[in-house]
Amino acid sequence: MTAPSKYTEAGVNIDTGNAIVRDIKQRVRATFTPEVLTDIGLFGGLFDASALPDQQPVLVSSIDGVGTKLHIAAALGRFGGVGHDIVAHCCNDIAVQGARPLFFLDYVAAARLAPAAVTAMVAGMAEECKANGCALIGGETAEMPGTYADGQYDIVGCVVGVVARSKIINGSTIQPGDVAIGISSSGLHTNGYSLARKVLLQDAHLALDAVPRGCKRSLADILLEPHRAYAALTLALATQFTLKGLAHITGGGLLENVPRILPATVDAALDVRALEIPPIYRLIAQLGGVAPREMFRVFNMGVGLVIVVDRAQSDAVCSQALQLGHTAMRIGEIVPGTRTVQLRHLPDTL
Repeated sequence: MTAPSKYTEAGVNIDTGNAIVRDIKQRVRATFTPEVLTDIGLFGGLFDASALPDQQPVLVSSIDGVGTKLHIAAALGRFGGVGHDIVAHCCNDIAVQGARPLFFLDYVAAARLAPAAVTAMVAGMAEECKANGCALIGGETAEMPGTYADGQYDIVGCVVGVVARSKIINGSTIQPGDVAIGISSSGLHTNGYSLARKVLLQDAHLALDAVPRGCKRSLADILLEPHRAYAALTLALATQFTLKGLAHITGGGLLENVPRILPATVDAALDVRALEIPPIYRLIAQLGGVAPREMFRVFNMGVGLVIVVDRAQSDAVCSQALQLGHTAMRIGEIVPGTRTVQLRHLPDTL
């Protein structure tokens, strides 16, 4: 009889990790593009960049995590959506600079890895990678008892993309008179969950399977709605229009993300009345007594992407975005200023 592994007794099961890799290999291979030169299992992933068609290609990279949204996923045992979240978030971060994603790497850690949970996460990542045209080229799983609480997970992802140097979008040509267009989010995406969980679950004691006041779906479905991907949209629009600036609205909301693309001499004057604020945000504000300005600093408030274009192109950009399956609205304009966001017609309460 084989003696029990001391490493397993310490909380780490190597066999479980190996079984997870076997289960996900086919899903991962399905994302491979012709440029991928390695299979799963080597120490590093190889990607052949020699055939990239871009003139003066510039590599663009981003890394991020899903954050405390994972607490909701763990509580419900619904992990597929967070796999979509991490890929969409990372791809969006490079798409706003005009880049198309090439390959993605993931890191999944927990006190103890449950094969079904990790397989669901990686399946979600693989599906989102295929949707964004990038390869899931490698990843890492880690069991770390004592570092993570039992039943909780951490997910981190890194994406590498490419853009021709002449096509980099950096906001440098934004000027007064330009128009800010908002592209709708699918919900909270991956930001603000610490506040949302405190207000909705800890303080208000709302049930995840209940339909909150003013909402049409259960709280679980609202909070676990995957992050909307914008890479295909931005790449398509960039072939038809001059996109002066793109901002992915993540942590920091509109107040802190839009200024990242503004020249030092302008502001973005955004009209709150133009926004279609989803009911979940009003519920958080009302139940938690959260001031409107703080809501706009924590959450995306229904806008996942901001596009800045010349006024003459704004209507056509909105129309094309709608044809590509996204809700688009003119939400403001660029005015002289000091690289800040002006929230015009901000109410005292939401």
